[in-house]
Amino acid sequence: MFTPNPLALGFPLSGDSGVMVDISASITTNGMTNRKHKAGEKYEHEVFIDSKGVPTNDPGVLFQQPPGTLLPVGGLSHGHKGYGLSLLVESLTAGMAGHGRADPKEGWGATVHITVYDLNAFGGTQDFLRQMDHVADRCRNNPPIDPKRPVRMPGEKGLHLLREQSALGVRLHDSIAPSLAELEQKYQVWLKDALVG
Repeated sequence: MFTPNPLALGFPLSGDSGVMVDISASITTNGMTNRKHKAGEKYEHEVFIDSKGVPTNDPGVLFQQPPGTLLPVGGLSHGHKGYGLSLLVESLTAGMAGHGRADPKEGWGATVHITVYDLNAFGGTQDFLRQMDHVADRCRNNPPIDPKRPVRMPGEKGLHLLREQSALGVRLHDSIAPSLAELEQKYQVWLKDALVG
């Protein structure tokens, strides 16, 4: 019934950092599943059920007839949480837009809902930053289970990659380039022309 139905939020912290959370209401995403399926890889955990409801770590069940499905966040034991999140996303997107799964499929029928808050209409930017910088510092200073993997804020890795890739270019996963071949032909734009090094 549901696609991954992501719920995302972002807010600034002092300096050039911020928090970016992009959470799928399913345990994994279609994009990652497609990539693993093409590479012949399996997930470490059972994140799918097949068409008979049997849990599996094999992304191939999504490509069978009838197909299996992604499990919601919480999996078999607490999947009601991801199910509830999916319904929240559906109500804010398709419900509010008046267009979605109840309509005939014509291309990609996704809908998006965006809410933007003006911090100055509430407590003000400086007080927002004071509060959220404090929360971020408390999170980062939490003792990690593995000292080699310190606690980080959601989005920190992405912001680091953005700065790095803006300077050095984007490295694509091996399975992505072949999947772009059809688009190269369609738009007459060639990946090899963008490659460096």
